[in-house]
Amino acid sequence: MKVVTFGELMVRLQPFNYERFVQASTLEFTFGGGEANVAVSLANYGVDAAFVTKLPAHAIGQCAVNSLRRYGVDTSMIVRGGDRVGIYYNEKGASQRGSVCIYDRANSAIQLAQPSDFDWDKIFEGVDWFHFTGITPALGENVVEICRQACKAAKAHGVKISCDLNYRGKLWTREQARAAMTDLCQYVDVCISNEEDAKDVFGIEAEATDIYGGTLNHEGYKSVAKQLADKFNFEKVAITLRESHSASDNGWSAMLYDAKSGEYCFSKKYELRIIDRVGGGDSFGGGLIYALLNGKSTQDAVEFAVAASALKHSIEGDYNMVSVSEVEKLAGGDGSGRIQR
Repeated sequence: MKVVTFGELMVRLQPFNYERFVQASTLEFTFGGGEANVAVSLANYGVDAAFVTKLPAHAIGQCAVNSLRRYGVDTSMIVRGGDRVGIYYNEKGASQRGSVCIYDRANSAIQLAQPSDFDWDKIFEGVDWFHFTGITPALGENVVEICRQACKAAKAHGVKISCDLNYRGKLWTREQARAAMTDLCQYVDVCISNEEDAKDVFGIEAEATDIYGGTLNHEGYKSVAKQLADKFNFEKVAITLRESHSASDNGWSAMLYDAKSGEYCFSKKYELRIIDRVGGGDSFGGGLIYALLNGKSTQDAVEFAVAASALKHSIEGDYNMVSVSEVEKLAGGDGSGRIQR
């Protein structure tokens, strides 16, 4: 099994512990980005995972590449060029104070990349699965075109395509997102969304649900999944369900809809005490791709993906550093957190 993901890898700068930006005198330096996070998850599960992007040839660009190599991600198809690695500043929230993310990614190497930078026919040789998110085409019309060419080439090579809608209002408007994603989603087989993305991008929302008050209506999410599948002919639609009690405590579960069988499967719900929620959705995506590639049932696939993501919320940084056995142990019901001797 081989999976290719495509997107932006950024420098993550963050105050230590739970300090605010205005009080911090030093910042932690790590790397992260939606599709790169998925690639790391898959590599940790033993999947042949490759990440495609464009990064400068200077030392910071190499540092970004090395952060992926450390976990076994194939970086051989990363294009080198440009001047900037995108940056995002992350201030971790706690209790009733929400997290804050500030982007500094204008004119990054991938944002200025051109379709001619990527040989998708070569990239997709022997590949089984391609993953991207709605964050990547939000970088500009040139990147929308790169994503379009990638999806067309993936289809020509018989590669399954998954997309996490991941709407980011700081990067583009709802109108821009709807235009681009309506076009790109015609190529997608497996769609991943959450309680806000389907509404923000396509105007499809669950009835009788209050994401801020923590009220979820399962029938409403069934309707959202079916509407998405009917609109774009998706094979499967996954919807993550986050109940935000506070920045520190969330309820976390998901639903997976199989359009062919008409089956709706809801996972068990985890009550999370959050260490770091950045990359939580990406860890769900990585878990789901792994489960579907390995032929797990609809129910088992959503249980694996949610368990993987629940564990990610306990890990600092963007990357989910867990093994298949750890995920399966939690999915199987052992969430005690007891010491392993």
